[in-house]
Amino acid sequence: MSDSLHIHKPVHGHDHGHSCCASKAAPSVVNLGKAPTDGARLSSFRIEAMDCPTEQTLIQNKLGKLEGVQRLEFNLINRVLGVTHDLPSDAPIIQAIESLGMQADPLAPGQKPQTNDLPAPAKPWWPLALSGVTALGAEVIHFTNAAPNWVVALVALVSILSGGLGTYKKGWIALKNRNLNINALMSIAVTGAVLIGQWPEAAMVMFLFTVAELIEAKSLDRARNAISGLMQMAPEQATVLQADGTWQVQEVKVIALGARVRVRPGERVGLDGEVVAGRSTIDQAPITGESLPVEKTVGDKVFAGTINQAGELEYSVTAVADQSTLARIIHAVEQAQGSRAPTQRFVDRFSTIYTPAVFALALAVAVIPPLFMGAAWFDWIYRALVLLVVACPCALVISTPVTIVSGLAAAARKGILVKGGVYLEGGYKLDYLALDKTGTITHGKPIQTDYMALDPTVEGSAPALAASLAARSDHPVSRAIAAVDKQLAPQPVDNFEALPGRGVRGDVNGQTYHLGNHRLVEDLGLCSPELEEKLFALEKQGKSVVLLLDATGPLALFAVADTVKDSSREAIRQLHDLGIKTLMLTGDNAHTAEAIAGQVGMDQARGDLLPGDKLQAIEDLYTQGHRVGMVGDGINDAPALARSEIGFAMAAAGTDTAIETADVALMDDDLRKIPTFIRLSRQTSSILKQNIALALIIKAIFLGVTFAGFATMWMAVFADMGVSLLVVFNGLRLLRK
Repeated sequence: MSDSLHIHKPVHGHDHGHSCCASKAAPSVVNLGKAPTDGARLSSFRIEAMDCPTEQTLIQNKLGKLEGVQRLEFNLINRVLGVTHDLPSDAPIIQAIESLGMQADPLAPGQKPQTNDLPAPAKPWWPLALSGVTALGAEVIHFTNAAPNWVVALVALVSILSGGLGTYKKGWIALKNRNLNINALMSIAVTGAVLIGQWPEAAMVMFLFTVAELIEAKSLDRARNAISGLMQMAPEQATVLQADGTWQVQEVKVIALGARVRVRPGERVGLDGEVVAGRSTIDQAPITGESLPVEKTVGDKVFAGTINQAGELEYSVTAVADQSTLARIIHAVEQAQGSRAPTQRFVDRFSTIYTPAVFALALAVAVIPPLFMGAAWFDWIYRALVLLVVACPCALVISTPVTIVSGLAAAARKGILVKGGVYLEGGYKLDYLALDKTGTITHGKPIQTDYMALDPTVEGSAPALAASLAARSDHPVSRAIAAVDKQLAPQPVDNFEALPGRGVRGDVNGQTYHLGNHRLVEDLGLCSPELEEKLFALEKQGKSVVLLLDATGPLALFAVADTVKDSSREAIRQLHDLGIKTLMLTGDNAHTAEAIAGQVGMDQARGDLLPGDKLQAIEDLYTQGHRVGMVGDGINDAPALARSEIGFAMAAAGTDTAIETADVALMDDDLRKIPTFIRLSRQTSSILKQNIALALIIKAIFLGVTFAGFATMWMAVFADMGVSLLVVFNGLRLLRK
C-alpha cells in the first residue's frame, strides 16, 4: 500500500562547454577539482555584463586559476555568480572579474535578486546611429569616388569607433585570456580589413555585427522573460486580517505563515493557503494548466498566482512568498535551464573544436596560396577574413538554448514542470509508457462496495477491526474501508507494520490481525478453493478485495472499487495515436488490472506487483529494445520511476517532494498532459534539428562562395546575422499558444 510521493532520480551532470555568443541559460555549477576546505564559504556577486556563455567561459577560466577558489555557480538569468572559496576576503575575486572588463557587486548572504530586479542598463542610441550613417557614407563615397581615399578612411574610422569599441574591448580581453570567441573573431576580421585598405567594408561589417548582436539580445530576452513573467502572476499585495479585527493591505513578501488573507472576485491569490471561509471558483490554469475553473470551499488548497472568479474567499497562509508552489515552479524551471540537453552538449563540445579549427583554416587560406601557388596576397587575405566572419558558430551555438528555454516555458504554461532540457528533448524517443493504476488512471478515491463475513462469529466486529487497521494506512483502498462508518471509534493498534505490496499487520486487544490483498492470503498459506472462487467473482468485476485475517484464517472480505477518470480514456487514445504503447503496473489483483485496462483501452496490464516487480517490468521492456516512461504517484512506484527514461509524477501542485524530485511533474492529475508533453518534445527536437541543419547548410554554401571569391565581408555578416535570427525566431515558435 502506497503513501506519499517520493521519486529519486539519478542526478544528471552538466557539461560546461565553451559557447561563443548569447544564450540565456541559467544555473550551472562548475567544480574546479580542488579539495574542499573546512573554512570554505560562499560569496555571491551580481555581474551586470554576465548574461551569456561568452562571459561565463572568461570568468571560469580566470577564477579557475585563482588559489582558494573551489566551486563556481553561474546564474545567467539573474546575472549572479556564486563562488565557494577560502580566501580571506572577496577582494581578489572582484579584482579578477574587473580585469575581464566586468564589475562584480557583492550580494549580502541570503539576498536573491530576481530577474526583474536586474534590468539591463540603458544604452544611448546615438553611437549606433552614427556608426550606421558613417558606414553607409563610407560605402557611397568609395563607390562614387566623391572624395580622396583618406576621407573614406576617416569616415569609416568614425563608424568603427562609434559602433565597435565595445566589441574591440571584449575581443581584446578574450584574446588576452586565449579565448577565441565571437568578439575576438570579429575584431580580427575588422582589423584585417583595415590593414588591407578595405575601410568601407570594415566599417559596414562592424556596424552590421553590432546591430545583429542587439537584435539577437532582444530576441533572446523574449525567451528569458517567458520564465521571469511567471513570477508576475503573483500579486505584490494582499488583504490581511489584523489583530484588532480590521483588514489591511500588506506586501505579500512580509505576510507570515498562518495569516488570514481575503481575496475578492477578480483578484489573484497572493500566497498558497487553505480556505477557512467562503466558497468560490478559481482559475488554476497558471499553476496546473487546467482549462476549467475549480470549485473551492473550506478546507481546499489555493495557490499563489491563481485567479478568484466568483465569491469572496478567506484563507490561511500555508507557505510564505518565496516558498509558494509558483515560486518553486519558477525555481525548478530556472534550474532546468542549467541542465544542458544532449544536443546542446554536443553543440558546445563541437564549438570548442570548430572555432579554433576555423581560425587555423583562415590562417592557412591567407598564407598558403600566396606562398606556394603564386596567388595575390590581397585576394587571399581578404577571403580569409570573409571566412572568419561567415564561419562564426554563433547561430549554431544559439540554436539549442533558446529552443530549450522556450520549450520549458511553454510546458510550464500548460501545467507541465519539466526538470531539464535532457527530458524535454528526450521525450520524443519514448515508445512505451508504463502507468500505475490507483490515483493515476483512476481517481484514487475508491469506495467500499461489498462486505462479506467469512466467519459468522465476527460478522459484527470485523468492520471495526478492519477500520482500525486501515486507519493507520494512507493507501486509498485502506481509506475507503476506514471511511465506511465514521461512527465507529478506531481501536488502539499495537505493533503496526506496513507490508509493501501486500497490506498491513497489527495487534488489536492483544491479538494479531492482517489486513491485505489476495497475495497476502497466499503468502500466509491461508487460501482455499472456496475463498478463491469468491475472490475471483469480485475481482472479475474490477474490484479490489481486501481480507481481514487472524492466525486461523480469513475472517471477512471487503471489496473496493475505484472509478476511472474520463481524462484517462482520452489520454490513452492520444498516446496510441502518437504510436506509444501502454502498460498498466499495479499492486491490485490481475483481474482488477485487466478490467480497468479494458475500460481505458490499454495494450497490457499486470497485477499483483510489488515495487520490485514494477522495476522488473521496466527492465523487461528495456531488454526488448523499448524506450520507457513511467507514470506514478506513490512511493511504491519510486524504483520504476527512477529506472525509467522519464519519470512522470501526478498531481504535483503543492507537493514539495514531487516538484523537487520528478523528471516531469504534472501539476494536476490530468493524464492528457503526457501526450501534450510528448508532442512538445517532438516539436522541440524537430526545431533543434532544423536549426542545426539550417546553420550548417547556410555556412557551407557561403564557405563555397567565399573560396570561389564571390563573397564580401558585409555579405558574410548578413548571412551570419540572418541565420542567427532565423534560428532564434524558429525556437521562439514553441512559445506560441
